[in-house]
Amino acid sequence: MSDRQIFPDLSDSLSPRGPRRALFESALLALSLAVVAAPVPAHADGGFAGLWHRLVGPAEPRGIASSNGRLEAQSVDVATKYAGRVAAVEVAEGATVEAGAVIARIDDRDTRAQLLGARAAVLRAKAARELAEASVMQAQSALDVARTNRARVERLHADGHASDSAYDDARNAFTSAEASLAMARAQVSDAEALMASSSAEVDRLEIALDDLTIRAPIRGRVLYRLHEPGEVLAAGTPVVTLLDLTDVYMNIYLPATTVGLISANDEARLILDPIPQYVVPARVTFISPESQFTPKSVETMAEREDLVFRVKLTIPRNLLERFEDQVKTGVRGRGFVRTAPATPWPADLQVQLPD
Repeated sequence: MSDRQIFPDLSDSLSPRGPRRALFESALLALSLAVVAAPVPAHADGGFAGLWHRLVGPAEPRGIASSNGRLEAQSVDVATKYAGRVAAVEVAEGATVEAGAVIARIDDRDTRAQLLGARAAVLRAKAARELAEASVMQAQSALDVARTNRARVERLHADGHASDSAYDDARNAFTSAEASLAMARAQVSDAEALMASSSAEVDRLEIALDDLTIRAPIRGRVLYRLHEPGEVLAAGTPVVTLLDLTDVYMNIYLPATTVGLISANDEARLILDPIPQYVVPARVTFISPESQFTPKSVETMAEREDLVFRVKLTIPRNLLERFEDQVKTGVRGRGFVRTAPATPWPADLQVQLPD
């Protein structure tokens, strides 16, 4: 027996020429228009209303603009300054570290050996300076003797008791002694320069040795541990990525007609998907001067079709410090700005924070 024989009435009513089909289509159209015309709650709980809220967004009061976004934080790649083998990584992903805390250590045995060599070079330079200073004393003594001898021969030559050759020899010996003294003094200067260069090399290697201990530049949370002990890294390779939990923001994307009505430092509001009962205060800290296509991270297709401007909404630092343990990046939500500063925030966008 066919389905038509089992349900003859329903089949006739839905047939292309059935009189009940037109009535059914009219009722379905009326129901669809009613759903579209119905006001959408600011925070849908679930079901069809939740799906509709996710697809088209909430109904916005006049003077308020909004867009989807997600929480982000300024990230810092903590890298090694010098190439080398990772000796230890002292932090785990998710840990919060203080500024100056040890993040990782690079094998420093080679640098320590170079430092010992540089310190030995300083000692050699000091010895060379002492030797040069002794040569100066010796040359000064020889000069004094040559000066006395020249004066004596000069008097004898004037009295006719010394030959011209003896007089010339005395003068040349004095000139040679002066040159020897100048050379000895130059050796002292060279030894001092060598000692300064060796000391600078010691300072450089001490700094390099300190830099092989990688420290956190800021207080933050370890987002990624990128390398493990035993790996050989090139200079400038990041070892961990830190999140600056005092610089958390949400980027939203708004059309030019809306961006033209907002200014830097305007008040803003954030509502996050996991905690829609709370309203987080924020400030407009950046408005992009260039338009772009909305990134794929924005949920709705309609919001990705037109050129928009990126607007950065930053959460106050004191609020982030208060709820530091609860701050999580990647959480999706919605950002709200006022297109008219005098527009009061509606009741459902008044600041609401946990106790």
